[in-house]
Amino acid sequence: MLRIAALTTQREIRFLNRLEETNDEAFVWFWADMSEPTDSETRLLDTFFHFHPLAVEDCLHLLQRPKLDHYEGFHFFVLHAIDPRQLGVEEVNLFLTGRYMVTYHSLPSKAVDEAWAKLAQHPASFAKGPVYAAYAVMDKLVDHYFPAVYELEDLIADIDAADRRGRSKQVMDDVFDIRSRLLKLRRTIVPMRELLYRVINSERIAGAREYHAFYTDVHDHLLKLSEMIESNRDLTADIRDSYLSYNSDRMNTIMKTLTVITTIFMPLTFIAGVYGMNFIYMPELQWRWGYFAVLAAMIAVGLGMFAWFKRKGWFD
Repeated sequence: MLRIAALTTQREIRFLNRLEETNDEAFVWFWADMSEPTDSETRLLDTFFHFHPLAVEDCLHLLQRPKLDHYEGFHFFVLHAIDPRQLGVEEVNLFLTGRYMVTYHSLPSKAVDEAWAKLAQHPASFAKGPVYAAYAVMDKLVDHYFPAVYELEDLIADIDAADRRGRSKQVMDDVFDIRSRLLKLRRTIVPMRELLYRVINSERIAGAREYHAFYTDVHDHLLKLSEMIESNRDLTADIRDSYLSYNSDRMNTIMKTLTVITTIFMPLTFIAGVYGMNFIYMPELQWRWGYFAVLAAMIAVGLGMFAWFKRKGWFD
C-alpha cells in the first residue's frame, strides 16, 4: 500500500494518490510511505526515485543491521521496529532528501502509523520538513522499545521476589529465557544507539542541526534502554549465580550428611565383620552374653561418634 502526504506552499497537507502528482511545484515536500508494497510499488524506488541499486537491494534483503548510508542526493537509514510481545524484529527503511522522505517496510508498522498520524493531524509539525519527519519516525520506533524492556524487568522482579525453594529448575529456565530475550533487544538497541550517535554528529544531513536537540533526545532514550538492558543482564547473572551457589551448598550439605552416616557405620561394620568370621577359636563366641555385649558396644560407638560429630558442628 502506498500513501502520500504532501505540504503545499500554503502550508496545508494534501493526501495524493499517485507519485506523479508530487512533481507539481505547489508542493514543498512530501512523505511517501510504502507498507506491504507490491512489486510495482517496489519498482518505484528505482523507476521514479532513482535510488542507488545497493540501497534498493538492502530494502529487499530483510533484517539488515541498523545503519546509515550516505548516497549522492539522499541518505538511507535501516531502522528496526520491535514487537513487544514476541520481540520479533521488523525492518523499516527510510530514504531522506531535502524535498521528500520515503519509508519502506514489508510489514505493517505501528510506529510508522503513529508518526504518520501525528504529522498528518498537525500541519505545523508537518511543515517542519522531512528531517523532522524522520525524527518522528525514529522517536516512535524507540518508544516501542520501552514496553518490551519494562516487561522483562517485571519478570525479573517477580523471579527475585518469589519463593525459590523447590523450583530451582523452573527458575533457571526462566532466567535463561529472559537473558536470551535481553540479548535480542540488545542486538537492536545498541546498533540503533550508534546510528543516532552518527546522526547527531553528522554534518552531511542538511537541516539536522536545526533539530539536533530532538535527535539527541532519541539518543538519550537509547542510552537509557542500553543501561537498563545491561542492568537487567547483571541482575539475571546475580540470580543465576545465587541459585547455583544455593544448589551447590545444598549438595554439600547432603554429601556431608551422607559422609557422617557412612563414617558412623564404618566401625559398626568392622565389628560386625570381625564377629561374622567363621573361625572356631574365637573366645567371645562361646561367651553367653557375648552377643549382647557386642551389640551394646556397637550402640555405644555409634552414639559416641554421633555426639562427637554433633559437638564439632557437622550437623549445623
